[in-house]
Amino acid sequence: MGAIFIRDNTDEVYEQIGAGKYMVVQIAPSVRITLTESLGYAPGTMTTGKIVHALRKIGFWKVFDSDFSADLTIMEEGMEFLNRLRSGGVVPMMTSCCPAWVKYCETYGHEQLAHLSTAKSPQQMFGAVIKTFFAKKEGVHPEKICSVSVMPCTAKKFECKRPEMRESGYQDVDVSITVEELARMIRTAGINFGDLEDQEFDAPFGLGSGAGQIFGTTGGVMEAALRTVYEVVTGEALKTLEFEEVRGMDGIREASFDLKGRKSGWR
Repeated sequence: MGAIFIRDNTDEVYEQIGAGKYMVVQIAPSVRITLTESLGYAPGTMTTGKIVHALRKIGFWKVFDSDFSADLTIMEEGMEFLNRLRSGGVVPMMTSCCPAWVKYCETYGHEQLAHLSTAKSPQQMFGAVIKTFFAKKEGVHPEKICSVSVMPCTAKKFECKRPEMRESGYQDVDVSITVEELARMIRTAGINFGDLEDQEFDAPFGLGSGAGQIFGTTGGVMEAALRTVYEVVTGEALKTLEFEEVRGMDGIREASFDLKGRKSGWR
């Protein structure tokens, strides 16, 4: 699966840079915090602008934020959930964002497969956008683009190599590296991370909502989905964005919410 033994894929990145590919990278929401800890900063330190600058110095042409595709995922999963409710589809619906969980269901839990969302993960959605819409917008052939992701989980390496993740005819994400791999690349390049000036993500895929940002927290995907589903069902703006009942690490959390007379449970 890629999660049993950690594979170092940095050589693939260097090879693609050397081959003159258009290097495009996306970073997961949690990377903005966990990378700095890998570089010796205090836990919880956020230096997003320095990370963007470091990636450009390494050789990346465009640096994007996976918050963008996390928002896409929430819209897809949220609408799929509502369609299931309205049409009598299979519920409960479970997220398909985690490739290790999806693979586990495929191998050991066939009875759960119908409950999984049909949506791609944020990593794969972004890869598909890069190889289709973005490539066309920039006038670059998809074959000349190397799409890289920086992710917190080694199972993402397995996910991007799945044969079905090339609907456009090109692999959505070519290489996935971990936070530790990126930290080594920064050190190997001799980059003094602390001296870097902050830089912004590239537009338009450097933008994302708060819903995308909380993907990196425990319960964040569920909370983000709740925000979308609540407003669509009730037609009312949320008085507060926080659904603290589904947030946190204290065992299994369950909650029930009133969607204009219809009770929906979340776990």
